[in-house]
Amino acid sequence: MKGQLERADNSILKAENDKIRCSNIALREALKNIMCPNCGSMRIGDDPYLDEQQLHLENAHLKEELDRVSSIAAKYIGRPVSQFSTTQSSHISLIELSLGSFGGQIIPSPSLGGFGSHGITGSSLELDILSGTSSSVPPTMEIQPGSTINDMDKTLMAEIAANAMNDLVKLLQATEPLWTKSATDGRDTLNYENYLMLSPRAMKKPNARTEASRDSGVVAMNSLLLVDMFMDAGKWLETFSPIVSAAKTIQVLTAGVSGSLSGTLRLMYEELQVLSPLVPTREFVFLRYCQQTEKGSWVIVDVSCDFANGNRHVLPQSRRLPSGCLIEDMSNGISKVSWVEHVEIQDDSQADHLYGDLIKSGYAFGAERWLATLQRMCERYASLTVSGTNIHDLDGVIPTFDGKANMMKLSQRMVSNFCATVSTSTNSQQCTTLAGSNESQVRLTVRKTATDPGQPNGLVLCAATSIWLPVSPQNAFNFLRDVSMRPQWDVLSKGGAVQEVAHISCGSHPGNYISILRASDPSQNNMVILQECCIDSWGSLIVYSPVEIPEINMAVSGGDPSCIPLLPSGFMISPDGRSEIAHLSEASSTSSSRHSSMTKSSGSLITIGFQILAGSSPVAKLDMESVTTVNNLIGMTIHQIKAALDCPDS
Repeated sequence: MKGQLERADNSILKAENDKIRCSNIALREALKNIMCPNCGSMRIGDDPYLDEQQLHLENAHLKEELDRVSSIAAKYIGRPVSQFSTTQSSHISLIELSLGSFGGQIIPSPSLGGFGSHGITGSSLELDILSGTSSSVPPTMEIQPGSTINDMDKTLMAEIAANAMNDLVKLLQATEPLWTKSATDGRDTLNYENYLMLSPRAMKKPNARTEASRDSGVVAMNSLLLVDMFMDAGKWLETFSPIVSAAKTIQVLTAGVSGSLSGTLRLMYEELQVLSPLVPTREFVFLRYCQQTEKGSWVIVDVSCDFANGNRHVLPQSRRLPSGCLIEDMSNGISKVSWVEHVEIQDDSQADHLYGDLIKSGYAFGAERWLATLQRMCERYASLTVSGTNIHDLDGVIPTFDGKANMMKLSQRMVSNFCATVSTSTNSQQCTTLAGSNESQVRLTVRKTATDPGQPNGLVLCAATSIWLPVSPQNAFNFLRDVSMRPQWDVLSKGGAVQEVAHISCGSHPGNYISILRASDPSQNNMVILQECCIDSWGSLIVYSPVEIPEINMAVSGGDPSCIPLLPSGFMISPDGRSEIAHLSEASSTSSSRHSSMTKSSGSLITIGFQILAGSSPVAKLDMESVTTVNNLIGMTIHQIKAALDCPDS
């Protein structure tokens, strides 16, 4: 019996030796490709003996990590790790290779949904691929359609999210030397060397660029509604439609405590955009973790997780480092929101030169843009309860409260449709991109709308382009929204006068409103133009769509506006990123109490988007006449805008 036991032990030790040998080989290959995080150079002067000793130490460390993770998993799932299948065990070893450790600290546990007493003391985990690229996702980590994430992965992801929340709270509360004021634009700038001291395993990847920004402000909504908006992918997409072109919840990993959203952990996907056909979108697969720290105070953190998304193998070039916001209730149903955006961009070389300064400055996707959009949209929601609808004469129709709400819903759908039209996103709508002119850089897309009740049935041709004008964004916005100036640039008005017959305020800034316009052209007696203008401290939008008068009357009277077909066109105006410090309170959609530094640009970047019905049937074929028409429409509009603003037409 003793001999048999020794032979059994010998077999086990041989198996363990084989595993360690395989681990050595894997580590040796990884060490061959390891690069310096500061200079990006390869390792030199390796000593084989020291390397071997290092591998032994790494093996011992990995064994300790495996034992610790196993004990954590057994604690949460109620059974020992030995009950896991062989497939799951091999899966763990793959994840184990991408674990990094922090110093010992107390962290909140998403699995238990609490702080402090429910924390875990010890080293924390962060998913970080040793090879230095987030695109090399092991096949066993991909989430296949209809599959779920196993308990071990949920435990690891919960600890990743808890780690990220600790880092986010430090980023939100820290001052100098972690954050310093930029001498060029007055924005908070992250000192990356000090950040590495705060998070030792947050190693920058080779050839990657980091963007970090921070901002805070008052928002006209209470904390509970804000948290619900952030945790619901549909509401998140609707609220931030100028920034978010696609969003969905892949899986709810941990539900909240006692029906609350506190402790909720979700795996999500989003695609972010700058409203221009010249700028590629950014994709993220990330964990979103929500925690209530005290009454009326919430922290929401996002951190990237290298998992594939459903049946699309999402391998983002961008990685979300600990980002998110702190929401604190104030009096009268308003909240203070402190926001941090922190991302790592692997490759954004495709960004057009027009938007190069805006993107490289970090302003295009920065915290200022997110917070400004949130403030404007919350004011828009709050304005629904404020009287301010003014209809002069629209066939004798008197709007009701439901009518005002319908007009705001209809206009929001119009704006969201326009944002999806001019974006380079392929998620927001099923469309085919056509080759545009190299000179005009016009992006043409065509889509069929047979099944969409909110759009006219047929073949829709969309065209979008971006230009630079040597005028300030504020002046460009004022010109394009001025009804008396519309005949100077609107080629469809044929030079005729346009009258405003309805006005609905959507915020404290006079530039945020919805209007109904009627042209003096007799051929358009049965049509009006629904238009929304909005502006915040980052940029502005002017979106409009022709609508038949009976349909507008139905919406104003309180009928269902969801089936009213819209084909929106319009403009997106943003600064060009060539900035100097200036105080522009007139470009803020927030209350007069908010005074923040804002960039005074030397010019404006304007995206122009048009849509036309190229065929009344979804099976219609696209002809060159429609392409020529929409190209001419954009070309003539650009020419007339430049002429009216006295800009060189080049």
